[in-house]
Order: sequence, then C-alpha cells, then structure tokens
Amino acid sequence: MERLDKFISARCGLSRKDAQKCIKNGEVHLNGEVCRKADCKLNPDADAVLLRGQAVCADEHLYIMLNKPAGVVSATADKHDTTVLDILPPELRRRGLFPAGRLDKDTEGLLLITDDGDLAHRMLSPKKHVEKRYVAQLDGRVTPEMQQAFAAGVVFADGTKCRPAKLEVLPDSGEMSGIVTICEGKFHQVKKMFATVGRKVVHLQRISIGNLYLDSKLPIGSAKKLTKLDIDAIFLGNIH
Repeated sequence: MERLDKFISARCGLSRKDAQKCIKNGEVHLNGEVCRKADCKLNPDADAVLLRGQAVCADEHLYIMLNKPAGVVSATADKHDTTVLDILPPELRRRGLFPAGRLDKDTEGLLLITDDGDLAHRMLSPKKHVEKRYVAQLDGRVTPEMQQAFAAGVVFADGTKCRPAKLEVLPDSGEMSGIVTICEGKFHQVKKMFATVGRKVVHLQRISIGNLYLDSKLPIGSAKKLTKLDIDAIFLGNIH
C-alpha cells in the first residue's frame, strides 16, 4: 500500500507539496470518487487514480490498443479534427501519450498509443522489418500480375521504390479484397501501391503489427490497455 500524495508525486513529477495541493483541491479521483485525503492508502496495482481527468499509472510506460475509426487523425493535437488521443477513455489518458506510427484519417484498425519512445522507434524503424498487415477493399479484382508487382517492390511515379511486399487474396471476397503485408510506412503507401497497379482502395483497415493482432472483440473507436506480453508479441519471430 502507498500514500496517495506519494504515489502522485512519484508518477507525475510533482513535489509532494504540489501533489497534496491537487488532492486538497479535488483534482484527484480514486476509483471513480474524489479523494481529498493525502494520506489515503492505495494499491498501485489495483486502484485507479485520475489527476485532472488523466490516468496516473503505476507502470513506467503505458501501451494502448486503439481500434481507430475513420475520420479521426493520428496526432496528439489538431486544431480542426478529432485526434486519436481525444477519443481515449479518461482512465487511459496520461501525459506524454502519442500514436506510435500513424494511420490515414480515413483508415481504420490497429493503432498503438504509448508514451514509450524507445518502443516506438524499434517498432517503426525500417531496419527492424516489423511487418504491418492491412485488409484493403478494392474497386477491382486482385490479379496475379498485381501480386508479382508487390513481391518485386512497387515503384511510384516519382521513382520511389517500395520494399517487397506480400499481397494475398482475402478469402470469400470475390478477389475484390486483399491482405497486404509491408515492413515500412511511407506516406499513403498502401493506397499508392494499389494506384500504381491500377486499383483504387475503397476501404483500408490495419489488422496487425508484427504478431500483435487487432482484438476482434474491440469495437471501432474503443481502446484497451495492453500487457508486456502483448508488446513483446510485436517482435516475436523478428530476427533483425
């Protein structure tokens, strides 16, 4: 068990005096209720603490899976659009969070949100070859020629060459949807790759990063906290 003021001071970078002031002013919620007692005892691993509406976590870093909806931007702040941080529930909000990588505004699916910069760098570095998988609905059929072009490395009109990628036909889609696996993250990459081979992406969803898969039971727009085992799964089988 730990004193509330000590817990907030240590996790939020505040002096003990400032932490006590926040508690006295009613800015701290413990398990959903305002707590004004600085000496109140809590279990850091079991009790939920909010400071000014943001979660104060016992863990050094926080890892969140978001099933990103269309119409929301992958940014920490935006003057015009709703961001992925804006739609997080209060219990998962915390200072320093950012989307590790990005999805286009109209793209849905798996997005990792964290405050762990080292993890984000490892995950996004092309040298690590962490695979990202997408389901793309198209305006035409997936052909063997398209699959060969993806495997060889699609070249954009400006001469930019993509790393070799895998394109599979999604079963039961009438060959109108494909599963794309890439290990880099160029701007609008999947859409541009299909445009290069004469197809328009009608709908795009990311379903996995490494061996971390989007939870099929997580509704669009919802988020959940991940465990260390979940995060380790990103790099399973990655020898780079």
